[in-house]
Amino acid sequence: MCGNTIWDPLRKKDVAFTPEEGVRQWFIRYLHTEMQVPMHMMMSETSFCLGAKRYRADIVVYDRQARPLAIIECKRPDVTLDSAVTEQAIRYNMVLNVKYIIITNGKHTHICGKRPDGSGYVFLDHAPLYGEMSGTDKESGK
Repeated sequence: MCGNTIWDPLRKKDVAFTPEEGVRQWFIRYLHTEMQVPMHMMMSETSFCLGAKRYRADIVVYDRQARPLAIIECKRPDVTLDSAVTEQAIRYNMVLNVKYIIITNGKHTHICGKRPDGSGYVFLDHAPLYGEMSGTDKESGK
C-alpha cells in the first residue's frame, strides 16, 4: 500500500484504497495463498450485464476452461453479511452460474457450494482448495 492507494495484482495497478478495497485485496491474497487459486485464474471488478443493467463482481475465479467457477462479493468490515448481501451475489450468479458463492467483509466469510443435483447452494464448513473447486484435484475423485 502506498499513500491512499493499494496495489491490485489482478488489475496490475494501484487503485484507491477504501475499506471495501482493503477487504478485496486481502481476499485475493487469501484465495491465492490459502485456497491455492492461481493469480491468472482470477479477475477483480469484472463487468457483466443482467438484462439492461450493468453489474460489477468484486472477484471472479475461473476454471481451467476459463468458465466462471466462483463469485466473491466483498463488503466493508462494518457491513453485516445479511440476506441483502447474499441476494446480491445470487443475482450476479443468475448470469455467471458458478459452483461457489463467497461473501466476506474481512471479519466473516461465508462460502456456499452448489448442491450436486443443482437444486441450490449449501454453506460449506471449509474453504475448498482450487483443485477441489475446479475438479482437477486428483484426490477429489473427479
